[in-house]
Amino acid sequence: MNKTTENKIVFTVTQLSNILKTLVEEAFQEVWVEGEISNLKSYSSGHIYFILKDETSQIKGVVFRDVTKRIKFSLDNGLKVVCYGRIEYYNPRGEINLIVYDITPKGIGALQLAFEQLKKKLEKEGLFDVKRKKKIPLLPQRIAVITSPDGAAIRDILTVIRRRFANVEIILYPVKVQGETAKEEIAEGIRFLNEKFPYLDVLLIGRGGGSIEDLWAFNEEIVARAIADSKIPTISCVGHEIDYTIADYVADLRAPTPSAAAEIVVKNKEELVHKIENLKIRLIQNIKQVFKIYYSKLERLSNSRILLYPKIFYEEKVQKIIDLEKKIFVFFKHYLEMKNHKLNLLKEKLNLLSPKNVLLRGYAIVWHNGHVVNDINKLNLSDEVKVRLYNGEFTSVINRVIK
Repeated sequence: MNKTTENKIVFTVTQLSNILKTLVEEAFQEVWVEGEISNLKSYSSGHIYFILKDETSQIKGVVFRDVTKRIKFSLDNGLKVVCYGRIEYYNPRGEINLIVYDITPKGIGALQLAFEQLKKKLEKEGLFDVKRKKKIPLLPQRIAVITSPDGAAIRDILTVIRRRFANVEIILYPVKVQGETAKEEIAEGIRFLNEKFPYLDVLLIGRGGGSIEDLWAFNEEIVARAIADSKIPTISCVGHEIDYTIADYVADLRAPTPSAAAEIVVKNKEELVHKIENLKIRLIQNIKQVFKIYYSKLERLSNSRILLYPKIFYEEKVQKIIDLEKKIFVFFKHYLEMKNHKLNLLKEKLNLLSPKNVLLRGYAIVWHNGHVVNDINKLNLSDEVKVRLYNGEFTSVINRVIK
């Protein structure tokens, strides 16, 4: 044995690893660690691995699937967080890992961060776009309410409807409005009513007031997408006037409270009667004004010269026709004179070119065998030719050719 190890305790790697595991894990059964996430990796198994670091150091972090289901916001590189968990020493690789039981964003609440992340995502997809929102009917007759049957929302809505004496059909789809299963029930209610009751005029989706945790079901993505997919117009009425949820941004209309939603969809009969009376008065006033305008026009026309003395109008038109006839006659006369002058000029030119004028001066045209003779070489002795003079023809026989 080497002298340096004589009388010394020598550990195997496994023994030392086990000692380190016991020391570390017993010392840090509960720990809170603050840092920045980097090298984030998510796996299909649901587990998440990352490195938690600060300016000078880092430690590996692990979030197992059962914990990731409880995290409301999305983990991302660069996000500063506070992790609660325990320290694990992993013998096979000699690594120290932080096993995370809970994680919260640094400087902002987890729910608030989750709200901002989902809002940004859905806004980018166009789910908040005003152009895709449907109009709420003026006088809906068939209304469905998706809320808790025992909550303040349905009581407030029914109170408003009774007060306004509205003759409407109301369908209540009962759901939980908070808790783990609330988001699935609300989304399923929206889909169910669209499928089974497509004739509905409007859907009211909401609940009474509460904390951000109480209202969280209406900030879930599954609810937002169900509202966006609804063919029936939707009104979101969650909490109080100061409360805003993702459902408010996606719905076709946001009402500040459930009572306000009821007032929007169920018009007060007295208000409607008052509006109708006002419209009636305005209509009568407009009709009188139009009548007054046309009566004034009629009065001006009835006093006009053309209606008072129609014969003058006729005589003026007849005179215009006579003047027009004169102008046409003068025009065509001048036109014919010009054409006649041109024709005489052409006749004179034609006469100058006429063969008869040439014959008149003592010339003659000679034909032989039907052709004009213009070359003496084409004639022979004894040929018979026809000679044309100005006022007649004669035939002749060639008895001498002079070239």
